[in-house]
Amino acid sequence: MITLGIDRILEEPTLRQQLRGRRLALLGHSASMTRSGQHSLDALMAFNDLNIVAAFGPQHGMRGDQQDNMQETPDAFDAQHGIPVYSLYGTVRYPTPAMLDCFDVLLVDLQDIGTRIYTYVTTLCYFIEACAANHKALWVLDRPNPIGRPLEGTLLEPGWESFVGIGPLLMRHGLTLGELAQWFINERQLSLEFQVIQMREYFPAAAPGFGWPIHQLAWVNPSPNASSLNMARCFPGTVLLEGTTLSEGRGTTTALELVGAPDLDIGRIIRRMEKTNCDWMTGALIRPCWFKPTFHKYANQLCAGLQIHTDCAAYQHHHFKPYRFMALFFKSVRLEYPDYPLWRNFHYEYETERLAIDLLTGSAFLREWVDTDDSGIGDLEQHLIRDEQQWAAISIPLHIY
Repeated sequence: MITLGIDRILEEPTLRQQLRGRRLALLGHSASMTRSGQHSLDALMAFNDLNIVAAFGPQHGMRGDQQDNMQETPDAFDAQHGIPVYSLYGTVRYPTPAMLDCFDVLLVDLQDIGTRIYTYVTTLCYFIEACAANHKALWVLDRPNPIGRPLEGTLLEPGWESFVGIGPLLMRHGLTLGELAQWFINERQLSLEFQVIQMREYFPAAAPGFGWPIHQLAWVNPSPNASSLNMARCFPGTVLLEGTTLSEGRGTTTALELVGAPDLDIGRIIRRMEKTNCDWMTGALIRPCWFKPTFHKYANQLCAGLQIHTDCAAYQHHHFKPYRFMALFFKSVRLEYPDYPLWRNFHYEYETERLAIDLLTGSAFLREWVDTDDSGIGDLEQHLIRDEQQWAAISIPLHIY
């Protein structure tokens, strides 16, 4: 049975002994749960020998109170525990000197889903940087990477850093949050008191979860639309839809497991995808579907599209490539509808100049590949393999499980 980092703190007096007499803060969110389903803040506050003085919430808030994307959370006061809860997705995104002054050790208990653009990664790295500069300690209470070890996508290129891309990290990075924190420390050559409270009995290659310990941990949404393991497996590809005019299924019960629009002939798109590169459609069940979002893009309009299923016998963990699948979908739309207004031009994560699709992919490469008439599958594959091999050489030595 898996033991999470938070559960080890609760169960092992020797770990708590290292924290006694120090002011502690927790960076957590809605999925910061113990194995038994208690919120980590509540569990930590139950120990009289731990001095929890503050809490911090990332995007969507400490308790997951913000439903939609890019909705700010204000600072608050936790009346139950009598401590401030500071927002790092409100008036500030980087911890302020006043925030840093209130604690000696930051405990980080965030459930990541293994994709670079998930903003919890950026919030963690901002805190690592700030703690190093201000002589604060940081402990990561480690949790599973639900999509396991496979690597896919492009590396973020220099100059494309943003709140959805902290540095030269692969889109599907294959690391737990503790391992990823060590990468950032190495990358920035930072010095601070740092610990990863490792999980026990975590086997990221084990079937059927391949990263997520199915039947051991309840799935608690780490963000409101991360509603299932299926969504997490799709996310390294379907997140790119946020930078397009196509619906990612927000406003349905299966957001980020869908792609579609009212003005697409989905049969034409499927045939073009199969003709262009059917290999990038393997490893999951891909089926035509129709859906009508209740809000967000195309609210109350019938969309034709595709749904991705990895929760069935068709799922092949090492063959399913969601980034390649979504790139193929975009290319097929462009080939079938040359003038389709594919790229969405709007303010994305407080960026007003650069296109969201470029921020998400970490460069202009994917967009330009889609829009270039004579670019082929081999051009993208060569670029992806180069970046994936480069990241493998960096990331594999960081594995602690």
